[in-house]
Amino acid sequence: MRQLAPTALLLGLLALSGCDNHTVVTSQQQHIQARGSLRVGTLYHPLYYFLRNDRQEGLDYELAQGFADYLDVELTMVPAYSLDELFALLDAGQVDMLAAGLTDTPVRRKHYRFGPSLYEVAQTLVYRKGEPRPRDLQQLDGELRVLAGSSQAEWLQRMAHKLPDLNWEPRRDTDAEDLLRQVAEGRTDYTLVEDTLLARTQRYYPNVDAAFSLPSSQPVSWVMDRRDDDSLLAAMLAYFAEQRHSGALARLNEKYFGHIQDFDYVDTRTFLRRAEDLLPQYRPLFERHAGTLDWRLVAAVSYQESHWEPDAQSYTGVRGMMMLTEDTARQMGVDDRLDPEQSIRGGAGYLASLIERLPESIPEGERVWFALAAYNLGLGHLLDARRLTRSRGQDPDAWAAVKENLPLLHQPKWYRHTRYGYARGREAQKFVNNIRQYYQSLQWLYKPTTDSGLATAQLETRPTDPTY
Repeated sequence: MRQLAPTALLLGLLALSGCDNHTVVTSQQQHIQARGSLRVGTLYHPLYYFLRNDRQEGLDYELAQGFADYLDVELTMVPAYSLDELFALLDAGQVDMLAAGLTDTPVRRKHYRFGPSLYEVAQTLVYRKGEPRPRDLQQLDGELRVLAGSSQAEWLQRMAHKLPDLNWEPRRDTDAEDLLRQVAEGRTDYTLVEDTLLARTQRYYPNVDAAFSLPSSQPVSWVMDRRDDDSLLAAMLAYFAEQRHSGALARLNEKYFGHIQDFDYVDTRTFLRRAEDLLPQYRPLFERHAGTLDWRLVAAVSYQESHWEPDAQSYTGVRGMMMLTEDTARQMGVDDRLDPEQSIRGGAGYLASLIERLPESIPEGERVWFALAAYNLGLGHLLDARRLTRSRGQDPDAWAAVKENLPLLHQPKWYRHTRYGYARGREAQKFVNNIRQYYQSLQWLYKPTTDSGLATAQLETRPTDPTY
């Protein structure tokens, strides 16, 4: 999936900006620091900004919070409900910048200034599975809906002279995810969205698919107004260079994009069907025994392990809904591994104990992924993977780095130097990735009443509690 832009590009942009010790004008930055707050316009979106349990989250939010900390000011997020409203905030001087997954387009560049590229997206034509797949815009046979004011609408307007008969409609009463849902439900034939969004929402709507992508990818950046003042841009460039060097950008890349690369249509349909048919009878048990964990996470682990089948068993000897070994069951006080309640209680307790036993240096937001790998491999093998990661000059506390090195545990040249020897590291890698996808789907299917942040018209039909 999309990678956050490299340091070289950031430093190159810094050089091009002409900001040096003698020419930098810091009036906008000084004004922000004197005010004591950085005002950031954004959109409610599961990738950009949303609220979960009254806590602000999202990729753009996390980056903006880091930038505010860099400037030594408070962060004020100012959400809008449409692209028109968002840009109006910047035009009116009500915000200092926009952070909402905005792509750099020719029309926007005439009026606004763009920061460094955070990642790139490909604009993708989406259709409904079972219908004829168009290979280009000339083959569209039906209605194409796009978000009004979007880069997709801008591109279609530029193409109007080449495709005068193309039937497309800009919509202001919705957003891009809702347009995907409309395609899934047969209420429109096509939409044009970013590939990153499609990859996420296929977990909810598996019957939508990519027909083709437009030729050139587009950079996603923060946006500022056009003024003769480079101070905010210079600070932004320096901040992102620092974040890249510290590994913070790599962590965010893994958190938000690391689990959405692989889409399996059959697996997704099977999961959604079982979530409807089987999960309701076991949900009370997951809620009762999750403890400090999110019950949906425990349910996702159980689905990966047993597909919610109480009598599941493996040739390795693990059994039950949480696939416990005899030793783990004994440790967690489980007498009957095939009893659903005992298995769920034991599995949830064991996962929580693994989280607690991990080194304190592992960040809070990544501990669960390490613990899941240990659930699959054993804690000793996970610690071996961390040591291998460190020996290769990478960060053993970053899940992205450790995940990359897990497959080394089944290669003799590597595992012979470990304390616990051979392990199926690639299997653990896939294990964690699958659970993250199932967890994301369950967060959409079972939304807490405390989650908020999307436009009022979408509250009953849209995913409001994403995870990354």
